[in-house]
Amino acid sequence: MMHLLLKFAAICRSGDLRVSTSEVIDAVTHLQWVDFSDETGFKAALKANFAKSRREQGNFDRLYHLFFHEMQTSTALDPDGEQTVEQRQIITQLQENEMLTDPIDSALIDFLKGDPAAFLQEIYNLENREEYSSPALKSNLGQLSARLAVMLRINALKGAIGEANTGGRSGDSQSAERLLGRLDRAYKMLTEDNRPNNDALKKVRSNETHFRDIGERSFAALSPAEIVQMQEIIKKLVRKLRDRMGRRYAAGSRRYLDVKKTLRHSGRFQGIPIEIKYRQRPLKKTKIIALCDVSGSVWSAARFMLNMLYSMQDCFSAVHSFAFISGATDITEIFEKYEADKAVEKVLSSRKIEFGALTDYGEVFQQFRRHHMHLVNKRTTVIIVGDGRSNYHNPREEILADIREKSRRIIWLNPEPEDFWHTGDSEINTYKAYCHEIRPCRNLNQLVDFVEDLVL
Repeated sequence: MMHLLLKFAAICRSGDLRVSTSEVIDAVTHLQWVDFSDETGFKAALKANFAKSRREQGNFDRLYHLFFHEMQTSTALDPDGEQTVEQRQIITQLQENEMLTDPIDSALIDFLKGDPAAFLQEIYNLENREEYSSPALKSNLGQLSARLAVMLRINALKGAIGEANTGGRSGDSQSAERLLGRLDRAYKMLTEDNRPNNDALKKVRSNETHFRDIGERSFAALSPAEIVQMQEIIKKLVRKLRDRMGRRYAAGSRRYLDVKKTLRHSGRFQGIPIEIKYRQRPLKKTKIIALCDVSGSVWSAARFMLNMLYSMQDCFSAVHSFAFISGATDITEIFEKYEADKAVEKVLSSRKIEFGALTDYGEVFQQFRRHHMHLVNKRTTVIIVGDGRSNYHNPREEILADIREKSRRIIWLNPEPEDFWHTGDSEINTYKAYCHEIRPCRNLNQLVDFVEDLVL
């Protein structure tokens, strides 16, 4: 059992689960109190030690089912788990085949033997490989072509198994069928979607109407006169929200008698509470990082979002803003130096932003992690304003997962109609697994709902 447990721990590590030596030792200790014939208790003991968060539980279930059921590793749980003599003979012939010389072939042969660790590591490397293509041809085609190469090796291995099974004996045929079934499982693992589920994702669809006519107009459809009108509405709204926040902080700064500290401090004066101690628990302000897509109609929503955030800076501990199309550009200093309307003009005329480039969210996230990740901590709310359309470039969702781990929460505001969120080159379905909240933000009413929830 110890050998089986160590092998499963290695499989979990290859499948992107962080399993330490101490956790394996804890699992061994817990399994001493579990009846191995009760698979529910056996699985629960392993899951409690190897899956440390709810987001890891889905990956654990997948690896557990693969190792103990589909690979048929444990004879205690699966009487048919032992390899037959015919299977070993076929695998030996595959290892001696001069056509199977690709490095991935050895991982696939190990997979046929019942050890998926090397193949899982290959899949993990494919999903997280760096792309070094030219700036003009940035895409995830390198990853797709690598997957295609693995598919071709699987097909080659299937052909080799067919050639090895030329005797026609029933035992050989059954063994070959089982090996081909395992290769089918390897093919499925290569093509299936391994994105984690996000049951806690908050999807907000606001139906509240604050401003009847202009409040329901899409940002992209506003005329110049309506933009001026909306700016006046936003200024009045900001003053109202700042007043409400001011009253809240004033109430939070009130001092309340701390009886325990007062009595402890009175020991210096023979038990007489000469000096009164108070509890002071001021409200902690949130730190904001805004990543705003400035391409096309998306910028129409981003400009009003930034306008409101910088008009209410005293409600946050800090506001850092980045505009992006194919790369992240820090525009924090522009909004701190100029009034909101003037700052918008400065951003639109900035030479640092490549307005003629194609949107590339993966490159933006990579640049942000490389240069600005130090700004993110557990008091940071990351706001992303964009439609998630990355022109079929590599989405680099693993970087968004890193940002999620270090931040308080990630909120995605999408100015596109919800019916179009998962069409064409939209990667919203990919990114939503790493967000805490997704909101539509196409008009003033939806923007007001979001800002009120953010600051109040």
